[in-house]
Amino acid sequence: MTVLRKIIIDDQEIEVDGAMTLIQACEQVGVEIPRFCYHERLSIAGNCRMCLVEVVGGPPKPAASCAMQVRDLRPGPEGQLPVVKTNSPMVKKAREGVMEFLLINHPLDCPICDQGGECDLQDQAMAYGVDFSRFREPKRATEDLDLGPLVETHMTRCISCTRCVRFTSEVAGVMQMGQTGRGEDSEITSYLGQTLDSNLQGNIIDLCPVGALVSKPYAFTARPWELGKTESIDVMDALGSNIRVDTKGREVMRFLPRNHDGVNEEWLADKSRFVWDGLRRQRLDQPYIREDGKLRPTTWTNALEKAALAMTDKKVAGLIGDLVPVEAAFALKQLVVGLGGSVECRTDGTKLPAGNRSAYVGTATIEDIDSAKAIQLIGTNPKIEAPVLNARIRKAWGKGANIGLVGEKIDLTYDYVHMGDSRADLAVLLKKKATELLKGPSIVIVGQAALQSEDGSAVLAAVMELCTKTDSKLMILHTAASRVGAMDVGCTTEGGLKTLIEKAEVVYNLGVDEIDVDPGAFVIYQGSHGDRGAHRADIILPGAAYTEENGLFVNTEGRPQLAQRAGFAPGEAKENWAILRALSAELGSVLAYDSLAQLRQVLVTEFPHLSMIDQVPINDWSVVASGKLGTGAFGGAVDDYYLSNPIARASALMAELSSKAKARIIAPMAAE
Repeated sequence: MTVLRKIIIDDQEIEVDGAMTLIQACEQVGVEIPRFCYHERLSIAGNCRMCLVEVVGGPPKPAASCAMQVRDLRPGPEGQLPVVKTNSPMVKKAREGVMEFLLINHPLDCPICDQGGECDLQDQAMAYGVDFSRFREPKRATEDLDLGPLVETHMTRCISCTRCVRFTSEVAGVMQMGQTGRGEDSEITSYLGQTLDSNLQGNIIDLCPVGALVSKPYAFTARPWELGKTESIDVMDALGSNIRVDTKGREVMRFLPRNHDGVNEEWLADKSRFVWDGLRRQRLDQPYIREDGKLRPTTWTNALEKAALAMTDKKVAGLIGDLVPVEAAFALKQLVVGLGGSVECRTDGTKLPAGNRSAYVGTATIEDIDSAKAIQLIGTNPKIEAPVLNARIRKAWGKGANIGLVGEKIDLTYDYVHMGDSRADLAVLLKKKATELLKGPSIVIVGQAALQSEDGSAVLAAVMELCTKTDSKLMILHTAASRVGAMDVGCTTEGGLKTLIEKAEVVYNLGVDEIDVDPGAFVIYQGSHGDRGAHRADIILPGAAYTEENGLFVNTEGRPQLAQRAGFAPGEAKENWAILRALSAELGSVLAYDSLAQLRQVLVTEFPHLSMIDQVPINDWSVVASGKLGTGAFGGAVDDYYLSNPIARASALMAELSSKAKARIIAPMAAE
């Protein structure tokens, strides 16, 4: 129950929830309180003391505003409202003293520190510090940690705020970091010198308020004031994490998370954060045509003429890849359907029903996980398929939610009830245990692994029956960023991928690199990287990557979001929708738009919900027809988390992370 209390902060009267801390109450009236250890998404440590304020009538010393709640304040002797001062002489002196202590052992690294320009300690020393120090003793030094290939450490800069320790243990769910020693000997370290084993470890770089933890791949490559900053959307998984793309000239230098409470809060998975080096390697930067069995460079005019000639009067199949924006998928559908062909986006064989949005998106939002009392996972491993979503499930578990799993028994960083790994176990859950386990607000999350086999439709029907029976919300956890958007615009074919390719004479492959096209068909490949799809192609049309064109993506909960162009495609590569528009002119069936704005106008006229940017449309519940469940076990949807798409496979860092992940699985062998 919320109990409101009135207090006065710097002569401003305010009524706030009594459970709020003073630092939160100060933010309500726009008063900035400096802090190092406090973070609104982590537990309260209260150990940096930078957030000191004066409580009038309280003890004759400043109080830590992050650790004191509003309801702890006492009224005055005659019932006056409690008074908090944030700029009194006592507070000013206290903050100067704290800053002086923090800087006792801090090295004078600012000119060469990689955190320079975006360092909380630097900013707050300027605002609240003094221009001298009374300490002349030698500065303490500590050894740097080896946390792996992502996070570089400079532990002499550490101020022991413990943000990294709290994040790894509370959010990421790995108990590998902690603080040892006392007094001057205290230091942050990892358990037995281990490297971090988490898909979320890069977030401690953002959390570190000093230069103790910095990005190892990005270190000493750019200063923050040199970078162009573009707000965009991540496509490495289907969560649709909000990101900021930092570029220097034409090159992407780093990805950073943007805060979005409804999607990724302020976290970002490691693959999404560090995959940027894959945007520089193995790029397709000019058209190619296969002649005498070998791919040879050619001009755009020649490539489009040959592609149009190959497609004329032929049975054409269009394939939509995992990283394709909605506009390009829609343009390909219009082009191929205009030629009498069909398109397909379910390239991994999932049995998602066309036209039924409640069955291929579900009815739950990502934010619903926060208030769920029970979460049932079926055929999914969210730790690999969507690490940031998994952290959200862990947060719900920390609040008391019960988690159940039908699927592979794996470490998900939280406790769960394992109910088996097969379709037979799903049937048992549906018949006997469902209503007992899924009480209160509940969510059923089904992964792509459960829907990829021949009985995928039957599994989906059983899951939807389970939701109906228990009044649970459904979430379909996709692994491809483009899948929901492509399904929304109708990029599906009766019979699926296999039937489509068997009948096709020409395959127009728009960024599909995870399947093999059988010999015989003529293949036109449009994509950004020289991956498997390009190797099989007879004609290659170089397209833009997701940071090089404006595009619309619909995430796993059905939320349309805009990815903005941060740079330009290399060489002669062009935007994907523009290539299809140019090809349509060669084919004599010109698509009815000459700009991206016109394309979007046609798109939202036909599919109005795609204009609801950053909103989750409500889907009408419609259960699919039931079928016969098989008995086999559910497998995994992602074979190698770090190498699941062409951009990741072009990244040297992702290859290193993949090899290290495989090495961890192999049990160490004792010496004989």
